[in-house]
Amino acid sequence: RVCGWPRSGGIRGGAAMDLFGDLRRMNKRQLYYQVLNFAMIVSSALMIWKGLIVVTGSESPIVVVLSGSMEPAFHRGDLLFLTNFHDDPIRAGEIVVFKVEGRDIPIVHRVIKVHEKGNGNIKFLTKGDNNEVDDRGLYKEGQNWLEKKDVVGRARGFLPYVGMVTIIMNDYPKFKYALLAVMGAYVLLKRES
Repeated sequence: RVCGWPRSGGIRGGAAMDLFGDLRRMNKRQLYYQVLNFAMIVSSALMIWKGLIVVTGSESPIVVVLSGSMEPAFHRGDLLFLTNFHDDPIRAGEIVVFKVEGRDIPIVHRVIKVHEKGNGNIKFLTKGDNNEVDDRGLYKEGQNWLEKKDVVGRARGFLPYVGMVTIIMNDYPKFKYALLAVMGAYVLLKRES
């Protein structure tokens, strides 16, 4: 050793050798147990997500604000909690998350106008608080109003800036994969005391 570093491979080589050494030292039963433990964590997270979908009535009960179009109400990175109960009427001033044809990412904006017809059909127009014009330019071509079917959910609460982790992982995919690999390795190699 020179200056406390192992001769073979430095930090990267040593860490990789430790990882493979830990895997080799585990017997098959321990390895199966760790894989099962990891699968239980993943399935528990999916069950919680599906439960939230049922309870909130929204296909996406938690979303992250990706732009500054709703400032000062919401900032980029805020985590929004949504509900989408179809019995509740949509009103002007309400903040909704909606999807339009041709766009993959939902949009978080405020309802500025509502047209309610006698048969119960509701159409509405949205706008970002920080935008100069309404959202007609964001809707699909020829669409001037949104309908209830376009709504993913309505904002009921938020946590400021908690979603920045999601934004960073989307902006830097290598960071996301590295984080997932470290978490997976930790769960698989963690030994019970």
